[in-house]
Amino acid sequence: MRNDPGVDAQKRAAAEAAVAQIEDGMILGLGTGSTALLALDALAKRVRQGLRVTGVPTSERIAARARELNIALTTLNDHAHLDLDVDGADEVERGSLNLIKGKGGALLREKIVAAASKRFIVIADQSKLVDRLGEKTAIPIEVARFGWKATAGKLEALGGRPVLRLNADGSEFLSDGGNFILDCSFGLIADSPALARELDSIVGLMEHGLFLGMASVAIIGEADGVSTHELHAPGPIMKT
Repeated sequence: MRNDPGVDAQKRAAAEAAVAQIEDGMILGLGTGSTALLALDALAKRVRQGLRVTGVPTSERIAARARELNIALTTLNDHAHLDLDVDGADEVERGSLNLIKGKGGALLREKIVAAASKRFIVIADQSKLVDRLGEKTAIPIEVARFGWKATAGKLEALGGRPVLRLNADGSEFLSDGGNFILDCSFGLIADSPALARELDSIVGLMEHGLFLGMASVAIIGEADGVSTHELHAPGPIMKT
């Protein structure tokens, strides 16, 4: 499928607006996904202009790209507390800024990095804004390979419809941690915190793509610029 130039422009606008907020000397979380890759490119441009930052990548793909761009890297073992995390999302719920993440297959590392960051800015194009989570996408769920069908059965018992993620050649997709991903549709989610608690209780489930109460700001690319949404604000508070 060919990329939509309009959507790509929205992603780039959101990515550049977020990167503009990065300050010299920051330790950053580097997200995974198409919009996060655009943010990485924008960050590299600022680094070439003299900005000094160090990043914690959330996937091997992002780590490799950051090295190509000469962005200094570190780990959470060496820096347990990050200044800022910039990452994309598959859905952004208006008002709450609750998220669904994980289409890139890096949700476990992404959630660890987001939780370690003082501030988390989510970046996305306008199509990712929803009134309620589950409106457009399933929840990616990372599970242990051992007994994964039993874990899938637990998800079905909660009303979900889990589908094992496959590569283009039909082989099982593996996360960087060597786990399977189940893309699990629940339809519109009436109570995200309650569902998250249920998911957290399932043995064999490594992490799920509900990122609740983690993002403080969402920068959304639009046809004529970007809008910035603050946590609990009724709508965009700034448009540029």
